[in-house]
Amino acid sequence: MSADSQKLFIGGRWTEPDHGHYEVIDPATEEVVGLAPEASREQVYAAAAAAREAFGTWSRTRPEERAEILDRAAGLMLRDLDGNAALARAESGATTGTARGMQVAVGASRFRRYARGALEPVEEAITPQINEAGPMGRAGVFGALAVRQPVGVVTCITSYNNPWANPAGKVAPALAMGNTVVVKPAPQDPLSVFRMVRALEEAGVPPGVVNVVTGSGPEAGEAAVDSEDVDMVSFTGSTGVGQRIAEVCGRGMKRQLMELGGKGAAVVLDDADLDSAVAGIGTTFSFYSGQICTAPTRVLVQRDVHDALIEKLAAYAGYLKVGDPAARGTVVGPVISAAHRDRVESYIELGRKEGARVVTGGERPAGLDRGFYVAPTLLADCTNEMRVVREEIFGPVVVVVPFDDEEEGIALANDSDYGLIDYVWSSDVARAFRVARRLRAGGVGVNTIGRNMEAPFGGFKKSGVGRDVGSYALHAYSELQSIVWPG
Repeated sequence: MSADSQKLFIGGRWTEPDHGHYEVIDPATEEVVGLAPEASREQVYAAAAAAREAFGTWSRTRPEERAEILDRAAGLMLRDLDGNAALARAESGATTGTARGMQVAVGASRFRRYARGALEPVEEAITPQINEAGPMGRAGVFGALAVRQPVGVVTCITSYNNPWANPAGKVAPALAMGNTVVVKPAPQDPLSVFRMVRALEEAGVPPGVVNVVTGSGPEAGEAAVDSEDVDMVSFTGSTGVGQRIAEVCGRGMKRQLMELGGKGAAVVLDDADLDSAVAGIGTTFSFYSGQICTAPTRVLVQRDVHDALIEKLAAYAGYLKVGDPAARGTVVGPVISAAHRDRVESYIELGRKEGARVVTGGERPAGLDRGFYVAPTLLADCTNEMRVVREEIFGPVVVVVPFDDEEEGIALANDSDYGLIDYVWSSDVARAFRVARRLRAGGVGVNTIGRNMEAPFGGFKKSGVGRDVGSYALHAYSELQSIVWPG
């Protein structure tokens, strides 16, 4: 990839950044992918002001027109699939297949989904109510409508693990509902978001409806949250950062949608199909190199099948090819940065000190002199008190804790600050559903890591606030208004 410099997108204009540019690094080669703009606080405020100015007109635009723009943008993203995927791979470290199929293609499909979503009904009739005469007026029959209205200006702060699907999952439903947006991508891989916005620009999105600001430090993100023109913040990222954003939102009574950390429990019961469980759990080793909040990183296995599961997981990890994400056959690419690789490695070393046994991995892969690689690592002999069991590592590291009976397994799964997505494996479906209903998580996969992309997505506890995906995302980016009248 060439090291081209990028401009900010504010009020429909490509704008030179006040603070110059910073380098975006390919985590596989450590080479410069491109130069991202360093926005000043004033430029972020200008972007929010532009979104505020555009909101009145865009919110009254016919849903059909909003749908047409989103659908055209999706087509343009796919028209440039090869180039978009190459950029996404270079700046995120995802494998070529993942960059094409799970990043760009999913991003485009989300724009198509919310092109349809723009046409979903926003009014719901409420059952009429008969009121007796009294202090509130004469007797009568009162009708009512619940109407979904756009929130206003939405700041979308996105994560580094999917520079297409994650921004699309925020921007597309927000626009479909008639909001305007300020997008602040993660500093590690922001260049793909500019490609997404160029598609929206070519598709005819009016000036100010979409704005993009970037920065390598906290200044741009802080301004995108505290701007008086911002009505809502949609954030995907760590729980710690989410808590700080929520404090600012609380002072301004801004609406929030927070998708935060996870430490997904995979409860493997003694009657489970272990090969199915291993195939699901093993994705933590490979999919985005474990940099995904929904990963089943915390394996709780009934003692009777503990040893067999460990053996199968170790074998699975051994089959995975680690290396250049652009090369055919690579399954495990790098993590996002040198700093994050150091963080993941420090957790592995912490696990050793806490008494965990490194079954496989635990060292940098051989033969890879450049790039931020972490070998798929399996930690056994873990207890629920260990930090490697309780804290989100966000890398290709799986920890295993044994339990004796179903009650203990459920208790261990729920003994966590997190509650995003948990998993249950059992050949007895009734048993699996019984356990699933008792897990304190926003989602539970039964004998699968697959997702229904119309089902609500979000977390319990410190894993987040609110729900999105499907029509739930449209609801998340709207306010309910009631309109009442006498019959």
